[in-house]
Amino acid sequence: MLVRVRSRDGLERVSIPDPSRATVSTLKSLIQAQLAVPVSAQFLSLNRDLLLAKTPADALCFSDLSDPVAFLSSLGVVHGSVVFLSYFDLPRSVSGAPTITPSGSFGRKMTMDDLIARQVRVSRQETPHCDTASFDRDAANAFQLYVNETLAFAVKRGGFMYGRVEEGGVVLVDFIYEPPQQGTEDSLFLLRDPDEEAFVEAIAAGLGMRRVGFVFTQSVGRTGKGEYTLSAREVLQAAELHAEGGIEEWVTALVKLEVNEDGAADVHFEAFQMSDNCVKLFKDGLFVTEIGDDDNPRVSRMKKDVVVGVKDTREVDNDFFLVPVKISDHQGPLSTSFPVENRITTVTMRALKNHLDRTKHLPFVKRISDFHLLLLLARYLDVNADIPALTECVVGQTPVPEGYQLLIDSLAAAGS
Repeated sequence: MLVRVRSRDGLERVSIPDPSRATVSTLKSLIQAQLAVPVSAQFLSLNRDLLLAKTPADALCFSDLSDPVAFLSSLGVVHGSVVFLSYFDLPRSVSGAPTITPSGSFGRKMTMDDLIARQVRVSRQETPHCDTASFDRDAANAFQLYVNETLAFAVKRGGFMYGRVEEGGVVLVDFIYEPPQQGTEDSLFLLRDPDEEAFVEAIAAGLGMRRVGFVFTQSVGRTGKGEYTLSAREVLQAAELHAEGGIEEWVTALVKLEVNEDGAADVHFEAFQMSDNCVKLFKDGLFVTEIGDDDNPRVSRMKKDVVVGVKDTREVDNDFFLVPVKISDHQGPLSTSFPVENRITTVTMRALKNHLDRTKHLPFVKRISDFHLLLLLARYLDVNADIPALTECVVGQTPVPEGYQLLIDSLAAAGS
């Protein structure tokens, strides 16, 4: 497992050989071994505000990673997570860091080449890293049915896409996890639950899958000046999640209503990648993140001038950041008949009982081959032992041991 460690020196990576048993103390020891920051000097947190701490006393206020025996998985630290590191009065040289060369009136004079090199250029990216995004038909249908028939596209909705990356940059989306969230006409607020996401990651790993993108909807009542594909808020959120995703094939998918030739509304899927340029601008902190209701949604504002074509500007048309990706569909290995998490109706063990009764004609492994069902079970079973055992059966479509069948049946009966 790789954990990204961000300090004032930049972003570095720490490799954790046995993530299932790794604790906060393990992580600190590995940071000392791999990044040469002594354990005694380290302050760790999942809160980026740690980097604003000016003294050790300020840093002590961030205590979420202070328990040395706490397992990283229980704290939501998974493959690709960002952990913030602060330390004080420690001279340190970061491998690969750029050499600072004086210029201007305090050093050598800047040449035209220096000035060009310092410019931030924004240009279109013609070729995506992802050749095609293929959606499991049932997973895509379950998502669009909810936003269409229940939410009526009145508010925004989103979900993390999980699946596989195949040769040639083909991304297969096999299930969609919908985190806790609050949507309005123009904004989508993800109320992310680290504990639940740890369950999701464990299930995905057991199924041989990983997080490959993010899908969201646009409301029918969104406001704006003219037509545009993604708003400034959507570009900012998509760039942040792409940067977090950790793979160059990361896909951003959009679901919206479009009027067809007969005047009726059709549900329409589109897929993009945020350009390398866009993701870098986000990582470098160049996006203005405060977006007002009166701001033009078609453009993203920058904190300093960038060069678009031959023009210096602080406003970039959002289309410059989008790289279209081809869409196809497939029938994945999982079913999507179990109720989906974090929607209006809470998923309980009663839903498990109903599902098992409805599918009693199927082999037991078929009955549990549903991500959303496995996520419910993960709340009651051992995520480090029971869930891998069940996902192994699902992957191979092999019989589920009788003990697990009895356990799942008893959980369902208790909720009836």
